[in-house]
Amino acid sequence: MRLLSWNVNGVRAAYKKGLLDWVKKESPDILCLQETKAQPDQLPEDLVDPSGYQAEWHWSERKGYSGVATLHKKSPLELRRGFGMERFDGEGRVLVSVYEGFTLFNIYFPNGKRDAERLRFKMDFYDAFLKTVDNCRKNGEDRIVLCGDVNTAHQEIDLAHPKENSQTSGFLPEERAWIDKLLAHGFLDTFREFEKEGGRYTWWDQLTRARSRNVGWRLDYFFVTDNLRPKLKSAFILPDVMGSDHCPVGIELTV
Repeated sequence: MRLLSWNVNGVRAAYKKGLLDWVKKESPDILCLQETKAQPDQLPEDLVDPSGYQAEWHWSERKGYSGVATLHKKSPLELRRGFGMERFDGEGRVLVSVYEGFTLFNIYFPNGKRDAERLRFKMDFYDAFLKTVDNCRKNGEDRIVLCGDVNTAHQEIDLAHPKENSQTSGFLPEERAWIDKLLAHGFLDTFREFEKEGGRYTWWDQLTRARSRNVGWRLDYFFVTDNLRPKLKSAFILPDVMGSDHCPVGIELTV
């Protein structure tokens, strides 16, 4: 099973740049999109109901902001929108799909750069995810895949200029420590299972044309619980795919 995840930074813009042609070419079993910035009634029909896929959407109450979508070739057994926590769910950041072999979280985690209040919201959102995962495990959903834009680079090798960004949200000690906590919670960073070197990024600042110089950050991830490690066949980044300031990431699982 091939799973892809991509922060498209506006699904309507991505659609105009050939998103559906790319989906047809790649033909993932599951595609998770973040920062869709649209509600279904704002989208063309072939995007709401793409050929060969069932598309599920979770959108923000505020138009043109946040939002996620998951496209499945095979319908999930169950679908949940949000954490079930009013404080977070109005921003449309979470889709949970339950399959026979695993439970998939497609999440667009908050950005904490705006101010201290927004950073607190981001950290609380992080902890809300872990509480939700704990509840899943109590209910027997112990094989979990998490993908999306986590909005934090974990280690120094995950961004081009770590020292210069050590006091910038996205690379703050408390944000990085939360990823340590996630790993201690029994998750694996799938990309780091296969690639130990730096210089591989998923986001580049458009204003400074950082992509052409590969001055980037690795903000987009697939994490899996360690009980799925035997089924993990590959993890990869697709830096040559254009259409957003992020690029897609993916994994292959045997299920």
